[in-house]
Amino acid sequence: MVRLIYPDGPGDTRLDDFRDLSTADRRPDRPGGRGLVIAEGTVVVRRLVESAYPVRAVLGVERRIQELAPDLPAVPAYVTSAEVMAEVVGFHLNRGVLAVADRAPQPSAEEILARSRVVAVLEGVGDHENLGALFRNAAALGVGGVLLGAGCADPLYRRSVRVSMGNVLRVPFTLLQPWPDGLDLLREHGFRIAALTPRAGAAPLRSVGPGKVAVLLGSEGPGLTPAALAAADLAVRIPMSAGVDSLNIATAAAITFYELAGR
Repeated sequence: MVRLIYPDGPGDTRLDDFRDLSTADRRPDRPGGRGLVIAEGTVVVRRLVESAYPVRAVLGVERRIQELAPDLPAVPAYVTSAEVMAEVVGFHLNRGVLAVADRAPQPSAEEILARSRVVAVLEGVGDHENLGALFRNAAALGVGGVLLGAGCADPLYRRSVRVSMGNVLRVPFTLLQPWPDGLDLLREHGFRIAALTPRAGAAPLRSVGPGKVAVLLGSEGPGLTPAALAAADLAVRIPMSAGVDSLNIATAAAITFYELAGR
């Protein structure tokens, strides 16, 4: 049964896991960050509860806590007003509920590759919203996992978790090191590495043959580095109308995942 607790006020030290969430020391990807996984809203909190990440506590208005109560583990559920929540976390939270969890061990790249047919490999994806949208697309379109190369943000930062609708907690991911030499590991597991680029000389996306495919995706704007492009087996592009040179990375990823994972 969920344990409902009514804090004494915003200064109650039992709420410290939720305090000042927009400050640097709450960023898991910053030096000194606490490394906690933070879920916002009932849908994402449920996905956190269903995941391998051990939930520590929940904070919310009573209506949202009661909605979640049948699904919550036996952890403290702090019930308070929206005003007190805003004072604790440092901003107004429209979704009315938060949960915090400890990190779970990440799988190895070998484990992800052994059970996947299509994977995404990212380089320089530092925007948390793009990263979250990309994970949501990966979950929806059958991608087996995500490997993070150089320059990527932490997928478990709360903004990425929120934008992914909690799918960051469902799609396995891990670092791929060294970069880009670590791509050789994918070839050892039978993957062809297809680098997505808007360059005119790249082959159409639909020309990728059958078999295991690793989709190599670069940052918004500059795209993949020359070293990453050189390390790929082939360069592919999404054919587009004249006058449009590129798409947002999450949109391009969704089209690519649909084409490759849906075959």
